[in-house]
Amino acid sequence: MKTILITGSSSGYGLETARHFHARGWNVIATMRNPQASPLPASDRIRVLPLDITDPDSIASVIEAAGLIDVLVNNAGIGLVGAVEATPMPLIRKIFETNTFGTIAMTQAVTPQMRARRSGVIVNVTSSTTLTAMPLAALYTASKQAIQGFTGSLALELGYFGVKARLVEPGYGPTTRFAANSLFRLEDLIPESYAGYAGPIFEAFATPELVTRESDVAEAIWRAATETGDALHYPAGPDAVALAKAG
Repeated sequence: MKTILITGSSSGYGLETARHFHARGWNVIATMRNPQASPLPASDRIRVLPLDITDPDSIASVIEAAGLIDVLVNNAGIGLVGAVEATPMPLIRKIFETNTFGTIAMTQAVTPQMRARRSGVIVNVTSSTTLTAMPLAALYTASKQAIQGFTGSLALELGYFGVKARLVEPGYGPTTRFAANSLFRLEDLIPESYAGYAGPIFEAFATPELVTRESDVAEAIWRAATETGDALHYPAGPDAVALAKAG
């Protein structure tokens, strides 16, 4: 029975992915900052562990407790919408510490065992913002674009050892807690001088033609984790798929 470790499993894409793999008979290690708040059901094939991907000691503890990992899903992240000039540098650093460096740190932690076994899959969840330029998302996009380049090169590097690295690129998911953990209010990141520009953008976000559901992302992660072949990109959700085809 295979084992998957998923970061950021308390809600949204991570939670649905944990449910998706559990339903298909996998052992699931669901990690999150506060395991006491986990909505996952009790099961002998689900382990909920505390993890802060910006803390090296926390990462080491989880890797030791997890044992053999067949698939790592780097899903934990922080969303951000706002004007570049209004975003404080401490928040920018926090975004990169989680979205970029946290993903790299988890990858480093799990690579030795996968390399030694010459098998395994690392799935990095990025965003459809990497598929096309989007307004008021420059900093979030930068943190995810770094992982796009990282994963492409990593796939070549680890492919020599039989280990796969893949990208799942979700579209716009209005039912997720995208920016809930940034600790800054949206209105603080949109100065009054940007109101005329931002207003129509937020109106369009309120009535999107296509959206991504949590189940779309879980299914894309399933395919990335289980498919053979050398595919790198897995856009998730009809809007992301449309953007990928247009690009």
